Amino acid sequence: MSDYAVMAGRSVRLSRRNLDAVITSLVLPVLLMLVFVYFFGGAIETNTGKYVTYVAPGVLVLCAGYGASMTATSVTNDMTTGIIDRFRSMDTRGTAVLAGHVAASAVRNAVATAAVLAVAFAIGFRPQADALAWLAALGILLLYIVTLTWLAAAAGLLARTPEAAGGFTFFVLFLPYPSSAFVPIDTMPSWLHGFAENQPVTPVIESMRALLLDQSAGDSPWQALAWCVGLLVVTVPLCSVLFRRRTR
Repeated sequence: MSDYAVMAGRSVRLSRRNLDAVITSLVLPVLLMLVFVYFFGGAIETNTGKYVTYVAPGVLVLCAGYGASMTATSVTNDMTTGIIDRFRSMDTRGTAVLAGHVAASAVRNAVATAAVLAVAFAIGFRPQADALAWLAALGILLLYIVTLTWLAAAAGLLARTPEAAGGFTFFVLFLPYPSSAFVPIDTMPSWLHGFAENQPVTPVIESMRALLLDQSAGDSPWQALAWCVGLLVVTVPLCSVLFRRRTR
C-alpha cells in the first residue's frame, strides 16, 4: 500500500505544478455554466424553474471530464520520459503508478466540483436534497470520475505522444452534449434519441439531478452503476495489460 500512497502523492504534486491545466479545468466548466445559464437559459424550457437548477448536474459531469482528461497526457508523459524505468528499478508496481494518477484526478475533481457548486449556488441553484441524497449524488459522481480516469489512463497508455493523448479530451468533453446535460432529450432530433438515452453520461446526470432535486430517479442510478462498474471491470485489467506491454 505504500507504493500506492507514494504514487498518489507524486501525482497530486505534479498536478499542483501544472497550474495552467488545473486553472483551465476549474475555469472552463464555470464559464460554460454561466454561458448556458445567462446566454441560452432564457430560451430553454426544462420544467425545473430556473435553468441553473437543471444544468448544474450536467456541468458537474462536464467538469469531471475536464479533470479526468488530464490523466491521459500525464500517463503518456510518464511513459515517454523514462521515469517508468526508474520506478521499475525500484520494484514499483505499474498499477500503483496508474492508481496514483486516478487519485490525483479525484483530488482535482473534488476542487473543481466545489468551485462549480459554489458558483451555482451564487446564481440561484437551490437543491432540495437531504444529507443522504447529497452523499448518494456525490458518490455516483465520484464513481463516474474514477471510471473516466481509468479510461483516460488506458488512452494515455495507447498514445505515443502527449499530443495524441490530448485527443481523449475531445471525446470526454463531447459526450455530455448529446445527453440530458443541457437540454431535455425529447427536444433533440428523433434520430439522436437512441444514442442520447443509452450512453453512460445520461443516467449519471439523471441520477444526480433526481437526487439533488428530490425527484424520482427511476432506474437511472442502477443504470449509472452498471455502466461505471462494467467499464471499470474492463478498463482496469486492460490498463494493467497495456502497461506491461509498454514496459517490456
